[in-house]
Amino acid sequence: MTVGSSMSSGYCSLDEDLEDCFFTAKTSFFRSPQSKIPAKNVTKTVEEEKPEPPTIQEIKQKIEKYNAKVTNCLLMKLNDDGTYTGFIKVHLKLRRPVTVPAGIRPQSIYDALKEVNLADMTDKRTSFYLPLDAIKQLHISSTTTVSEVIQGLLKKFMVVDNPQKFALFKEMRKDGQVLFQKLPLTEYPLYLRLLAGPDTDVLSFVLKENETGEVEWDAFSIPELQNFLMILDKEEKDKIQQVQRKYEKFKQRLQQTLKEAGGKPG
Repeated sequence: MTVGSSMSSGYCSLDEDLEDCFFTAKTSFFRSPQSKIPAKNVTKTVEEEKPEPPTIQEIKQKIEKYNAKVTNCLLMKLNDDGTYTGFIKVHLKLRRPVTVPAGIRPQSIYDALKEVNLADMTDKRTSFYLPLDAIKQLHISSTTTVSEVIQGLLKKFMVVDNPQKFALFKEMRKDGQVLFQKLPLTEYPLYLRLLAGPDTDVLSFVLKENETGEVEWDAFSIPELQNFLMILDKEEKDKIQQVQRKYEKFKQRLQQTLKEAGGKPG
């Protein structure tokens, strides 16, 4: 697996009323209760019946059709044994910090070619947030599974967290909604890319936290847990300040109203 990258980061601002919207670390850790209002972004896990494997001739036709739609040089290539290679892009939408080795230089091309695992060079660990919605481009084979894609991404970023903490989703757009479907670890992403075509608006891949309902705190490292406590402490202070500001404004308005109404018959 070879990896190329282009990265972009963004921030989500919440400017709505205090009582209507307040995002905390707790909402990141735990699954929010289901709302009766249909959500714009819906995550679904759907069991699908898999069709019969396509023949080499069918694969060849699909690849030719796929390559005819490609507007860049990221073509798929059919091998003599019926396997094929191509590119997928994975959006990283991680809300929690990841654990990486402390004081380790970024991986070089030499390290990648020699398969040097820099994480093994030190036992020191630290946690940080990956840029929101970073994009990684992967060159993979038709035999590369979802599990191998996840492990390859974590290795590229030198993330030492358990791969089971993460899941790969396919993102689709239908009737104005954005739908996320969690992919089985044995699924082949490149085949899904081939069927959908090169248009990422039709299908894209997203790496997210593996939400299983209950949080398994034992799976987190000490730096991660300390990070969570720091986040909760900061958000608690921010919440207190917001409430204080809100009621201070209410108090000022009330005092102003009483002053303007002073001496007037009630």
